[in-house]
Amino acid sequence: MKIRKAVIPAAGFGTRFLPVTRTIPKVMLPVLNEPAIQFSVREAADAGIEHIVFVISRGQEATNDYFHPVPPLEQALEERGNTELLNEMRDISSMVETSVVYQDEQLGLGHAVLMAKDEIGGEPFAVFLPDDIFYGDTPAIADLIGVFSKHGSSVIAVKYVPDESVPNLGIIDPEPLDESVYRIKGMVEKPRLEDAPSNLAVIGRYILTPEVFTALENAKPGAIGEIQLTDAIDAVRTEQGAFACEVTADHFDVGTPLGMLKASVYAALRRDDMSGELKEWLKTTLNC
Repeated sequence: MKIRKAVIPAAGFGTRFLPVTRTIPKVMLPVLNEPAIQFSVREAADAGIEHIVFVISRGQEATNDYFHPVPPLEQALEERGNTELLNEMRDISSMVETSVVYQDEQLGLGHAVLMAKDEIGGEPFAVFLPDDIFYGDTPAIADLIGVFSKHGSSVIAVKYVPDESVPNLGIIDPEPLDESVYRIKGMVEKPRLEDAPSNLAVIGRYILTPEVFTALENAKPGAIGEIQLTDAIDAVRTEQGAFACEVTADHFDVGTPLGMLKASVYAALRRDDMSGELKEWLKTTLNC
């Protein structure tokens, strides 16, 4: 089946970015001059996804509003003859259809995905964690869609991480199949290094079958009262199987201020109108 819909959980309070996130949704903070969430939406659109469901908290409607037309702005740009910027604004509001559901309690990633059940219906769908952004020649999610098209079961994005990162991440037990594709034999959340089955860590892209919603509804909250998405995927895996796709594109975790700063610098270095001046400034500042 074609992957037509995606869920983007964006209901968090962004506590690591306080005080700016007192009134601004974390996903709307800029990576250079684009809100972080735009990277996920563009990636989805480039991969042929048609509808995105944002899972947000009350008061975070700006996340969805951003992807709607802004007539006064467009009129002003048109009157000024700024066609290039006008077209860019129109492109933002025409990338995909969007809708909103609310997560009124912060009960974990699995609970956030479950809130989108009615919007998704009975078809396979993608999940994007907007803290993870990728720079590559093709959309990262497109690689997962390709694996799903071949195997018809849930697919999770993974990447190799150093030993010191393993105890902080979800790790898969992989059975290699093709280049960059693995059958998942099991998943472990934040294992001790000596207990980890590999150094392949789960990162924020998924293709899931609709049966995951039933697993989420039946899931028991963990020790801190959260419903874990990995537990639901593992439950479905025992019947349907599940696969991992290693993503090799440049990856940034913009869920921390330092990660967002790194992503912004990287983005600026890729731009012809900024890279030269930025490199000179860095050399002067760092005395190198």
